[in-house]
Amino acid sequence: MSDDLLKRLTEKRAATWEQAKNLLDIASLENRDLSAEESAQFDRMNADIDSMDARSKQILDVEARERSISESRSALGLPQDFTPAEIAQTETDAQIIRAIAMGERRSASFEQRDILTTTTGSPVPTNFYNRLVEQLVQQGPMLDANVVTVLTTDTGNNLQIPRQSGFSTAVKVAEGASIGESDASFSAFITLGAFKYAATMQLSRELIEDSGINILDFIARQASIGLGTAVNAALTVGTGTVIPRGIVTASTLGVTGGTGVAGVPASDDLVDLVYSVGSPYRRRGGAWQMKASTLGAVRKLKDTTGQYLWQPSLMVGQPDMLLGFPVYENPDMVATGTSAKSIIFGDFSSYYTRQVRGIEVARDDSVGFVSDLITFRVTWRGDGNLPDTSAVKHFIGAAT
Repeated sequence: MSDDLLKRLTEKRAATWEQAKNLLDIASLENRDLSAEESAQFDRMNADIDSMDARSKQILDVEARERSISESRSALGLPQDFTPAEIAQTETDAQIIRAIAMGERRSASFEQRDILTTTTGSPVPTNFYNRLVEQLVQQGPMLDANVVTVLTTDTGNNLQIPRQSGFSTAVKVAEGASIGESDASFSAFITLGAFKYAATMQLSRELIEDSGINILDFIARQASIGLGTAVNAALTVGTGTVIPRGIVTASTLGVTGGTGVAGVPASDDLVDLVYSVGSPYRRRGGAWQMKASTLGAVRKLKDTTGQYLWQPSLMVGQPDMLLGFPVYENPDMVATGTSAKSIIFGDFSSYYTRQVRGIEVARDDSVGFVSDLITFRVTWRGDGNLPDTSAVKHFIGAAT
């Protein structure tokens, strides 16, 4: 059933994009801009595409959880139709969260571990930490291990990362001639600390004690909004002073846009931005980040042969492509404008997101005592920086 739905969504997404391209093509043939009505239509079509993307991701997330549970049951030799009552009394993450909610425990720290481990140890089911991180990733790409490099440490002590500034070189030498020395050189360390981000929420006792409520999913969803928004913003545009140094802040200039266009990139600007990044980084994992409004403008751009630079993904769950490189939407990128760093391109795996242990969830009954409300606190500690600033370049709108 879900496969059929995903197929229909993919087909509808492709058809919607063809309709959007048709609007642009008609205006291009008539050598004019989109009319106000056409612009509104184009914006609605872009919103429909984004909505179908979100729906497809929800379906894929549910399927991934069901596969994980099924694989865990098989690995443990349990029937696929077993119920939790048939499992031996072991304390799962869901039970820990419910115990905190019911006041049986005061706090718990959730360390990161594989959702399913098949090489060593026993398989484990989907846990709270990974579920919360999955929710956090939906707020932006800067906590997504598939986009950036995520380092998880046991303590919050400063973590130093060396930076190489020069490489050894080789030259041709004659037979019997002495070989000169050529050593690599290093710049100052990048130091990653452990800034704390936290969110609190209050739940009524009636809500907690309602057996129909999935406390695990509810807390994960609620916490992700506060934590995910704050952390992704810091890892994107943070100044590096008492907060992480964001990837945009750490990036270097690749291309400056033309004047008189309010910071909107031209197709040539995007091509130049790609080739402003060294070929090793492009080959290793070149990709784009921009916010939705910028992506809407970029979708209208064509190359010199009249082909659109942006190509929709034909595979559910895979990012769209721009000039052959994947595009990640980041809501904390700034919109196009004069002097605005609205687009970045490069090897995002060169950016290090450091997090300490995992997520801590704690409960307090005293704050909302007179209203019979229970307060939960969720905390995350971490930092981020880009050791090699040449790995990611930004496009900036002209100052005037």
